[in-house]
Amino acid sequence: MKNELNYTDKIICGIDRAIRMNIGLLKPNKALVKAKYTDLTSNDRKASARLMRINHTGEICAQGLYQGQAFSTESTEISKLMKKAAEEETDHLIWCEIRLHELGSRVSYLNPLFYLGSFLIGSIAGVFGDKVNLGLVAATEDGVAKHLQSHLDKLPETDLRSREILSRMKEDEKRHADSALAAGAQEYPPLIKGLMTWASKIMTKTTYWI
Repeated sequence: MKNELNYTDKIICGIDRAIRMNIGLLKPNKALVKAKYTDLTSNDRKASARLMRINHTGEICAQGLYQGQAFSTESTEISKLMKKAAEEETDHLIWCEIRLHELGSRVSYLNPLFYLGSFLIGSIAGVFGDKVNLGLVAATEDGVAKHLQSHLDKLPETDLRSREILSRMKEDEKRHADSALAAGAQEYPPLIKGLMTWASKIMTKTTYWI
């Protein structure tokens, strides 16, 4: 007999994970990258830290989306898929946080707010069925992969550790998008993708500084 979690259990588990994630208590599944340390100028260190802070918040948003989708979907299979994706994304979150500390910087103060907003969006998507749910994954991960490439182009050439982290993240994001499409994701219209891009820009511009 399966022990399915009721809504109260899901809420408690979700709150627990959100707290541990926002105060840095999650543990990675895969080891941190092994690119060697390189000396960075003060300006390069600051530039890298700002980019890595944005990417860390992006992973906070991804966690919120996946947890929200897993919470509201009525499909056991989709719920498992979302939770598995969230676990894989945990590595990205922790890698970014560790790199921020190495660069002498910090995570964004706005992370709890972005997590809550992403959780609500994911919860709404989960109500509309599997195709819409998977479509959000495909659209989000495709946008993140492009976003990561733009950051790879902006990173100081000598920051090998940050570059390796973002490269590995980009590979995983592309794989998640492809998996969602293969599972029957609905292609989102340009208007929806445009709104998602607009929301992403708000996150990017605010966490660059805060």
